[in-house]
Amino acid sequence: MMAKATAFLDTWLAKLTSRKLMVWLTATGLTLAGHVTSEDWVIISAIYIGGQTVIDGISRLRGYND
Repeated sequence: MMAKATAFLDTWLAKLTSRKLMVWLTATGLTLAGHVTSEDWVIISAIYIGGQTVIDGISRLRGYND
């Protein structure tokens, strides 16, 4: 019973929080803490989100839908 609930929760959280969101939240947290400059934050976000978008598009074209 517990394993089933944990699997459901893991699946739900995986769909809810994407990798793009996690990168953005991490970069934002580091920026707020003063470890990343605002310019670096923009670069990190743009590169990862743009790269992941290309990967997602290719996956959809090839039929590897999640």
